[in-house]
Amino acid sequence: MLRWGILSTANIARAAVIPAIQASTNGEVVAVASRDRDRADAFARPLAIPRAYGSYAALLDDPQIDAIYIALPNSLHHAWTLNAVAAGKHVLCEKPLAMSAAQCLEMAAAAEAAGVTLMEAFMYRFHPQITTAQEIVSSGALGDVQHMHAAFTFRLTNPANIRLQAELGGGALMDVGCYCVNALRTFAGREPVEVQAHAVWHANGVDERMAGLLRFDGGLTGQFDCALTLARRETLLAAGTEATLELPRAYLPGAGDTIVQVRKSYSEVSEQVIAGVDEYRLMVEHFADCVRTGQPPRYDAREAACNMAVIEALYRSARAQGQPVAVPAC
Repeated sequence: MLRWGILSTANIARAAVIPAIQASTNGEVVAVASRDRDRADAFARPLAIPRAYGSYAALLDDPQIDAIYIALPNSLHHAWTLNAVAAGKHVLCEKPLAMSAAQCLEMAAAAEAAGVTLMEAFMYRFHPQITTAQEIVSSGALGDVQHMHAAFTFRLTNPANIRLQAELGGGALMDVGCYCVNALRTFAGREPVEVQAHAVWHANGVDERMAGLLRFDGGLTGQFDCALTLARRETLLAAGTEATLELPRAYLPGAGDTIVQVRKSYSEVSEQVIAGVDEYRLMVEHFADCVRTGQPPRYDAREAACNMAVIEALYRSARAQGQPVAVPAC
């Protein structure tokens, strides 16, 4: 069993990742850390976590912890991943892995030098609906796929939320748009060569809404929109010459059944039902298997750097009123 320590008392850890580890076949949560010991104790008690620490450093010093899950704000991922790697811990870090592609590559190099596993926690990629959708696209059932669209939006109502704080790495693109970028790259099977973006900016300096275009070689295009101000949508679409594939709940489908839909016309629609599964559990089990076997994770930190390279280019375009921006080779 992989022994996990949880860095932060964030809600994503409480609601999703810790229950997934506790339900997994190859992991157990043995400790949690907060900057405040009382907060750590209060967090650990109802979740039956044996140990609680009042500092992140104290958790990293625990020799009975094998791996760290980092759920800190985006701006802290880089520093605490490096600290965890230096302590000899394997690291599963929330998305986006860092604030820049350069930081991702530094983290990758540090993990490789220390002989530990590092992976970005994009859990949606482990859901079988994504695998099924990729198989449909690669089978040629859609014909020649020429365009894609991804959307991830929700309405944020708390003005103090960290997603609205620039110094913590907030913004729609960094929070939910990173899923859209990742999905478009995944289904394209290659990196975009150029991007364009337009954003609506919050008074705090973060993007509260963004629409973007990714241009791939061969004429393939991918659009996305993300927002912290709109009703919830989590869709992914791939349009081919013969049919269109749609995922109505692409990123957070929950534990219920999901649907992969292929539409040839308004009257000719086929739906494949994918049995409900905990995508977080599949992610943490994959990570633990990689640690135990020494095999590299399905998606490594260098792949995360490619995603960040696109995100950085999108921000450059948005700040330049939508001017096209080349994406550096990844």
